[in-house]
Amino acid sequence: MKKLTASLIVLTFLVIPGYSQQLSELFNQVKSSVVVIHVLSKQNTGIGDPYHQTSVGGLGSGVLVSDDGYVLTAAHVVNDAAEIMVEFLDGQEISARIERLANQADVAFIKLQKLPHNPNVAKIGESDSVEVGDPVFVIGAPMGLSYSLTSGIISARHNMHKMTNSFIETEFFQTDASINTGNSGGPVFNMQGEVVAIASAILSRSGGFEGIGFAATTEIARSLLVKKQSYWWGFTPTYLTDELAWIFNLPQEAGILVESVTDKSPAYFAGLKGGYIRLQIADQEILAGGDILLAVEDIPVTSEENISKIQDYVWDLPAKTRFNVTILRKGKVQNLQWFK
Repeated sequence: MKKLTASLIVLTFLVIPGYSQQLSELFNQVKSSVVVIHVLSKQNTGIGDPYHQTSVGGLGSGVLVSDDGYVLTAAHVVNDAAEIMVEFLDGQEISARIERLANQADVAFIKLQKLPHNPNVAKIGESDSVEVGDPVFVIGAPMGLSYSLTSGIISARHNMHKMTNSFIETEFFQTDASINTGNSGGPVFNMQGEVVAIASAILSRSGGFEGIGFAATTEIARSLLVKKQSYWWGFTPTYLTDELAWIFNLPQEAGILVESVTDKSPAYFAGLKGGYIRLQIADQEILAGGDILLAVEDIPVTSEENISKIQDYVWDLPAKTRFNVTILRKGKVQNLQWFK
């Protein structure tokens, strides 16, 4: 027994330095592809005044994924952003705009306004080949601490085929690699230095990381941003169904509440109105008082299937095409003209 214990101790000293050295080398290889994303948004204070807004700064992470300046990040990092500034490891700061965004999976493409000097484009891995137990590492800016590395394993793989009040339907990894505020949108790398997921959220009782983090897989990002090329509407949605549809007195079984509208976005130019009254319904906080989306053309937003149809319909429209959006505003059904 003593000999076995001694052998295990020797083996431990041999394995851990090797793993640490590999991780250090991988970090140095990929870190310059990671970016810090600074955003500025205008948000209603929620005190009952539709015109009382304040400017709010935000911070997230992302990763450069193409030679022509596309950065992959989390949708919630940039969805409300009136201004986006991307900071690189060498100090370069380049403004960006939202190109494609899918709230369904919390993933987005932003496009740099100009190309960086000496770009390091990350390799995208096949998330379908990732197994539970595989080691991964995350690079991001938790609590504003840029280019921090955390490591762990893939704890589980989850598939959600059900719409939730947060408008989520996606595939994601669960990981015990530490994820905190500022990590959102940051890349999750495998041990080949390939991006296999994008950090999205944590499950926490304390508000801090407790060992359960979630990241959208690269396969779902590829499906929604490349294959389907999701249209960015420019507002923060909350899906109203069941009891919430009854509480908001909808004329149909479901709708999409507009909580906030991004400045200078398609929703902004269409005249969509966001919320201004902060409500707590059960364990969910909602910014109410804004418009509720009921239909696009003749497609009602009453099911996951119809919402997918709407996305496909709008994306296939030629640029600058006008289409009709039906909303509920202050209890009355109205129509807005929307330009793609």
